[in-house]
Amino acid sequence: MQVSKFGILVLTASVALGASAQDVAHDIKKAGHETKDAAKDTAHGVGKGTEKAYDKTVEGTKKAGHETAKGTEKAYDKTAKGTKKVGHETAKGTEKAYDKTVSETKKTADKVK
Repeated sequence: MQVSKFGILVLTASVALGASAQDVAHDIKKAGHETKDAAKDTAHGVGKGTEKAYDKTVEGTKKAGHETAKGTEKAYDKTAKGTKKVGHETAKGTEKAYDKTVSETKKTADKVK
């Protein structure tokens, strides 16, 4: 009877180890699938984030372009106004210099006579 008890014990142990090995293999396979699915989800999230960043960059670039154009127009307008003002002031200064030159020339001519 001892042989049969030992045989039953060995048979029970091998069935239990076999079932345990199958459970481990199944768990490993399941973990592999879960890891693969998680990697896909992460890649999908990164793709969406990259798309959002691209869209924001395009939007920001367009806005900056419009703002630069507005700033350039303002600078052009101010430059034009300043140039006109300087032109008028230069003309006034030239007229004064001309008048003084004429006046001084007449005085000198009168002295020379």
